[in-house]
Amino acid sequence: MTHLVEVRENLQISRILQEIGEIHAIRGELFRSRAYLKAARNILTLTENLRQMHEEGKLQTIPGIGRGISEIIEEFLASGDVKYLKDLRASLPPGVHELTALEGIGPKIAFKLSQELGVESIEQLETAARTGKIQSLKGFSSKSEENVLKAIERHRKTLQHRLLLGQVLWLIEEIRDHLADCRYILKVEAAGSARRMCETVGDLDILVASAHPEKAIKHFASMPQITRILSKGTTRSSVVFGGSFQVDIRVVSAESFGAALQYFTGSKDHNIKLRTLAVKQGYKLSEYGLFRRKDDTKAAGETEESVYHNLGLPYICPELREDRGEIEAAVAGELPELISLEDVQGDLHVHSDWSDGTATLREIAEAALSLGLAYVAICDHTRSLGIARGLDEERLKKQTLEIDKLNKGFEEFRLLKGVEANIMSDGNLDISNHALKELDLVVASVHSGFKGDEEKLTNRILSAINHENVSIIGHPTGRLIQRRQPLPIDFDKVFSTAAEQNVLLEINAFPNRLDLNDVNSRAAQERGVKMAIGTDAHAVNQLGYLDLGVAVARRGWITPKNVVNTLDVAQLVKQLHQ
Repeated sequence: MTHLVEVRENLQISRILQEIGEIHAIRGELFRSRAYLKAARNILTLTENLRQMHEEGKLQTIPGIGRGISEIIEEFLASGDVKYLKDLRASLPPGVHELTALEGIGPKIAFKLSQELGVESIEQLETAARTGKIQSLKGFSSKSEENVLKAIERHRKTLQHRLLLGQVLWLIEEIRDHLADCRYILKVEAAGSARRMCETVGDLDILVASAHPEKAIKHFASMPQITRILSKGTTRSSVVFGGSFQVDIRVVSAESFGAALQYFTGSKDHNIKLRTLAVKQGYKLSEYGLFRRKDDTKAAGETEESVYHNLGLPYICPELREDRGEIEAAVAGELPELISLEDVQGDLHVHSDWSDGTATLREIAEAALSLGLAYVAICDHTRSLGIARGLDEERLKKQTLEIDKLNKGFEEFRLLKGVEANIMSDGNLDISNHALKELDLVVASVHSGFKGDEEKLTNRILSAINHENVSIIGHPTGRLIQRRQPLPIDFDKVFSTAAEQNVLLEINAFPNRLDLNDVNSRAAQERGVKMAIGTDAHAVNQLGYLDLGVAVARRGWITPKNVVNTLDVAQLVKQLHQ
């Protein structure tokens, strides 16, 4: 499991550097922008706390953190503020940076709206859109106004604070580690949407088994990361971590722990259907246990397995509990054998320092070996992504020669030669067929030109699927969770063409992508499409995101045979070249 850092400081600093990088991009200072955005990304994936690294004098050991950026971090840690960021904000026309937070409004459009309409805030932009002022500008239309209003609505919804699953898993580990030190606590489990591995989490539910609930609650409330205690009772406490993220802890007896875990894991719709089934069989099901209605005796409750077993069902794993047919499948004995992390033999989408990654090829290989992986596909960006130092044919050839050289030193591991080619607006790739033929695999992805109707964007992806050298379509919908909506594509056409051409669709495991999502992954599998899981890692510790990709696959009912990462390297290469 990926162990991310303490949200209150590391995430704040990452966001500060991200904003500095975005402002430099708005000002046209792309080199500086790239440096700050890279530093922000690397901090987001650290496994150490920045304050501790500062105290140990290790800030500049972080890739991308030089003297200037380390001084900014030190200033924030000392004062909670950054003067350089304040000055940069002041250098922009009023409202420009705020407007770029909206999907579809880049720096150029924000400047135009600010200068020609005098818009200085999202509220003023909304007024301009509703009164028809935006369509009066050259290059804009009534459709532009509709898109602006939709973007504002989505932006406001994201302000209802939810964290990405990948940002919550670290906290679960921290809580488990802390509670493990309490001798009065027998069991600890996360429940709710985090246990179901949903892509975002609104708050975190922790369930504890203890015969001494008050002592368990007291120990939990002593965690130093807690910034505010909302309530503290004898069996339940609600607290805030990192300024805004709520965590609820409940203490139950060991005899009821399984029933409580099943109940608080949810989902609500799954639980309603399970309780209905219990009633039909003469039981009452609650968080306290499964009871026989005729005499109110307890039939089960200590474990989840016992609850499901007594209702005549096999155990239903948390990722499936969304009332999407899992109970019916369990009744019929047709639950799928889901993929697990142990089934995955390699990572099929990793970036190195040849483009916008931070690690050398050797460092990636060593990190993958330490995780027990048998192979990793190096898929650096290609030439049209200049900001990512995309490879042209000459640099790609040099990289493949280095990979061949490194592979000679490995006995049971292999770096696969690949690229992540950009799908251009006309559906062509931004690198020659001759160069692609020499590779083990080609990931083709959309990285720009997200505007367009369903037909245009679908045809763009179909063109890539039909390309003779494309192996995988990367992050197929192009979404960024809470930041960019998925492309409006015709999945029926994409799935049928991918199945016909034997082209894989990616489950991109990066925390803010998880693309394909669970619903689309399941639909793809049902249409005969196979998947590839790739972390899209840009740093070695991001290889740990594989578990998030597996979580998406499990929520999508995906079996091992439908994910090519479960093959050994010889079988994989054969599959890729069919």
